[in-house]
Amino acid sequence: MSPAPFRSILIIQTKFIGDIVLASTLAGNLQLEFPGARIVFLCEAHFESFVVAHGIASEVVAFRRARIRGNPLERGKELYAVVRALRRFHFDLTIDLTDSKTSRVVSGFVNARTRIGYNPPERPLKLLERQPANVFARPFGFGGQHFVYRYLSPLEALGIDLRVTVPSIQPLPSEAAKALVLLDGHHIHSNAFVAVHAGASFKGRQWQPERFAQAIDEIAAETGLGVVLVGGPDERETAARIVTGTAAPVVDLVGALSLESLLAVLERARLFLGNESGPMHMAAAAGTPVVGLFGLTHPARWGPVGVPSIVLRPPMPCDCVARDLCRRTDPSKACCVWRLEVKPVVDAVREILARTELEKERAVRGQWTGRTVAE
Repeated sequence: MSPAPFRSILIIQTKFIGDIVLASTLAGNLQLEFPGARIVFLCEAHFESFVVAHGIASEVVAFRRARIRGNPLERGKELYAVVRALRRFHFDLTIDLTDSKTSRVVSGFVNARTRIGYNPPERPLKLLERQPANVFARPFGFGGQHFVYRYLSPLEALGIDLRVTVPSIQPLPSEAAKALVLLDGHHIHSNAFVAVHAGASFKGRQWQPERFAQAIDEIAAETGLGVVLVGGPDERETAARIVTGTAAPVVDLVGALSLESLLAVLERARLFLGNESGPMHMAAAAGTPVVGLFGLTHPARWGPVGVPSIVLRPPMPCDCVARDLCRRTDPSKACCVWRLEVKPVVDAVREILARTELEKERAVRGQWTGRTVAE
């Protein structure tokens, strides 16, 4: 039974762009269930234009992660500013997807009539921590195990039927036109290039640049596809190592694209090849087939959804290759992906290209299932 309509909804999602993409499914269901409701995201400031422009939320209240992680005075000032901005909306529903100490503080101060949190939380509450939620969602609702179902679980707690299960975010027409001009300027045609993302938030999650370079050369020689490197400004050094290590021509757009432009470029790609990352989820949401490279993180929880995909992961338990760097129980700080060899990656690209070429005329988005390969 559907709940009484909510008119003003806050979604607290203060993590990364991949989480924003997956959480767009929650926002899409809420938009269908409560037409005309004001849906506001609390997220990192540099995601604001992407979230609003692509209709994920009608508005954003932005926070600055550096301030939240700063000294106590900076943290206090930022929290005060965020809570003050949020309270002006008079929310009647808050959904805390972040499930952290800070997000629970924010939810408590906003004090909406209905406040959804997870039970149990991702990490046990510490002494003096308080759970402000009065409606509790299962850690993974609707019988799913992927993180997209964690972000959909609040719907189950509200008794709302699930209608959107796969992220689908299309580029803005203006950005699509800009992407065509940009690619044409580099003599790259739509649907005739591989978008490669070699970065990640931690060095240990980045497949070695020299292996990317070798794989690119083999793929380009065999398929004739162009290669476009994408990524953020802090990934330029990695991109430079790949460019200097390849014989094939590579277009380097690392650090040159906004999130809106990146989505448009990814949507034009024949295939995405890259580490487990936000751009991987963006590519899948744009409908582009994916070959994803994983380490300790389990692809069943974080793999691409909704498109043809193969995810490669070395067999576990991992024979550690970087004991001085790894935190072996933390998937975000483990170097297991370094154990992937070039051949299975090239084989996966070959398989996805063949599969999508044969079936693209009758493919219906959302009917594809990916698979995981262990070397």
